[in-house]
Amino acid sequence: MAAPLPRLALLLAALLPLPALAGEAAAPPNMGLTSHPVGLAALVIFVMAYVLVVLEEKLHLRKSKPVMVAAALIWGLIAWQAETSTSLPTGFAAEAFRHIFLEFCELFFFLIVAMSFVGAIGERNVFEAMRAELVSRTFSYRSLFWLTGIISFFMSALLDNLTTSLIMSGVILAVGSGNVRFITLAFINLVVAANAGGAWSAFGDITTLMVWQAHKVEFFEFFRIFVPSVVNWIVPAAIMSFAIPTGRPQGGVDNADVKYGGWTICVLFAVTIAITVAGKQFLHMPPVFGMMAGLGLLKVQGYRIRRHEKRVLAGANSGEPYNVFTIIARAEWDTLLFFYGVLVCVGGLATMGFMQLASEHMYGSLGFTWANVSMGVLSAIVDNIPIMYAVLQMAPPMDHGQWLLITLTCGVGGSLLSVGSAAGVALMGVSQGQYTFFGHLKWTWAIALGYIASILVHLWVNAEHFGGALSG
Repeated sequence: MAAPLPRLALLLAALLPLPALAGEAAAPPNMGLTSHPVGLAALVIFVMAYVLVVLEEKLHLRKSKPVMVAAALIWGLIAWQAETSTSLPTGFAAEAFRHIFLEFCELFFFLIVAMSFVGAIGERNVFEAMRAELVSRTFSYRSLFWLTGIISFFMSALLDNLTTSLIMSGVILAVGSGNVRFITLAFINLVVAANAGGAWSAFGDITTLMVWQAHKVEFFEFFRIFVPSVVNWIVPAAIMSFAIPTGRPQGGVDNADVKYGGWTICVLFAVTIAITVAGKQFLHMPPVFGMMAGLGLLKVQGYRIRRHEKRVLAGANSGEPYNVFTIIARAEWDTLLFFYGVLVCVGGLATMGFMQLASEHMYGSLGFTWANVSMGVLSAIVDNIPIMYAVLQMAPPMDHGQWLLITLTCGVGGSLLSVGSAAGVALMGVSQGQYTFFGHLKWTWAIALGYIASILVHLWVNAEHFGGALSG
């Protein structure tokens, strides 16, 4: 570990901009269309598509539709320009598209397996049993505030922040019925905890998964931002806890049991994660290899459950035997296709040269630290997935500490606004008006303090991972 004085000096140096560093790295080949009418048309198409994504709730237009159309149009322009160009080899557009599509395919099948496991665990009543157990206890409002936050923080490291928030929101709504003040504060705490918990695990968020698959940060190295993630959640939680109402809600009834095979599926999920990590660390196989192996194990367990339920249902006229393919079919297809559209759109803009241009302007003029902090704040307005993919496409010559920083800021920046993450948007939908944009906005200042504190803690405790002047 670095001595305190050099560490403090590095902390201060990291906050100073370092002009033009991003431009010194060898830029990936691109078409150089940033000022060409074709490139500008592609940029306008992407912006228009993303405006429609932002207006999804008002237009009732699924977010995957505009970005998929935009992806087709952008790559159509790339292919047309490539075919009419004399300086590009034949098949340039096709080869560039295949490269980006392969990246998406690895992410796609990884998420399919993760969603299938979460769906299977939910179908076996594991989450419902946990909710019923918490509701049946007579915790105080303050205890429930902290308990749901702690559970969400650690649960989202394995599940995604959206699933975690939806599970824990059921607990909060059940025990806090009629107490709007408690529900509002508990939901804000839930969003911050779920986003912070997902930032320090390769499985916790799509952005961390993308960073892991890009070999920027290895699996166990994500744990280095565990302490900053805790700080990101604990600071606003401690401030909000003083506003939690006193007393305790009336306990409910524990009336949910885990179905046959539910705990076995939980164990298989843990085994799948172990296979995925071991395959990546020791066999140098992509993460999707281990996840697909786990899907095979889930299907075998599905066969065992189906045989059991056929015996139980023999002679009965109601109910259908367990079917793992039905669970797979219930995956969030709109979300998966949205990822396709966004990644292909951003990849197309990178092929045209926009990501290199953005890298030179942002990382070159602001410096790595301020650029990464700004990217995190931007993720409260724009989804963190295109932002992280854009950074990966820019490929700024950052040291290890900076890649950990952008992973942290992109993961937790969405907590600043209720619309900044999938968790916040989902909770606004299920809260029936008890958790709102402006209710969250009243506490944005406390969340911002946690955001700033987590960055400073990261720069302090992980100082040895910053490369001196290069940290910009």
